[in-house]
This record gives sequence, structure tokens and C-alpha cells, in this order.
Amino acid sequence: MTTPDVGTDDEASVSILCQDNASVSVTFCDRFSFDADSVHYAVELRAPGLTARVDEVVAWIWGSDLTAFLEELATDYQGWDGERSWHTNDSDLTVSAAFRSGGYVGLTWALRPWTQAAGGWGASVTTWLEAGEQMTSLAADVRAFLAEEHQ
Repeated sequence: MTTPDVGTDDEASVSILCQDNASVSVTFCDRFSFDADSVHYAVELRAPGLTARVDEVVAWIWGSDLTAFLEELATDYQGWDGERSWHTNDSDLTVSAAFRSGGYVGLTWALRPWTQAAGGWGASVTTWLEAGEQMTSLAADVRAFLAEEHQ
């Protein structure tokens, strides 16, 4: 399940809750932009015993598009074989998708900032969503979050 949220300070966010375990979630928040070429945002992962956050994930307008990846998954609601994946240009956010019988998509969200630096870290959670309606809603919510009008 996804929920587009507007907090008390009118900051837009999107939360993805795992259908199998609501204590597992991914949140996109704190969106900002320095210029017309990119959008910056934070990603938070939560699960029992885990809280991880990267404050400055970057989406470049000329780079690969997370919303297009999610929309393609939603379009293929009848399923696919194997795993599909997407990542930001600097790979600090990676999303892997697997189709499960019964019409569910497992999205593994992995944060790995500073992959070239000593002391880098990584964390991941997997959220399960319905392949059709919930994936379509997620794609629309992420598109709206990353869109210019939220500046």
C-alpha cells in the first residue's frame, strides 16, 4: 500500500508499506532542487530493528527514471520471470522487483551511499504490493512526488 502524505509543514512524501508486514516501510521525503536538471530527496527504510536514511538521493532529468520503471512493473501485472532492477545514476538507491504467484510484486529497496568511500554501509527492506492497482498507485504517487509542482 502506498500513501502520498502531506505533513503539517506541507512537505510532500510517499510511504510504501509492506502488505505482509506493515512495520516494513519505505518513505520518500524532503524533496528539493538546486536547478532544473535534478531533483534531490531523502529515502528512509524501516523494519523491526532497522532505520536507515540517505538524505540526498539524486534524480537527474536526463537519467534513468524510477517512475518509468514502476509504471512498467504495473503494466506487467500478469507477471514476469526473474528479477528486474533499477538504480540511481550513482547507485545509492537500487530497487529490485520479483513477481510472486498470486499477483504480488516484491520490491527490494536498497540504500548504499558512499560506495567508493571507506566505511560505506548498506541496508535494504522488501515491500510486497499487489501487482495491479497498488503498483499503479505507487507509480503515480512517486511521479507526483518527483514532479516540479512540489517545489
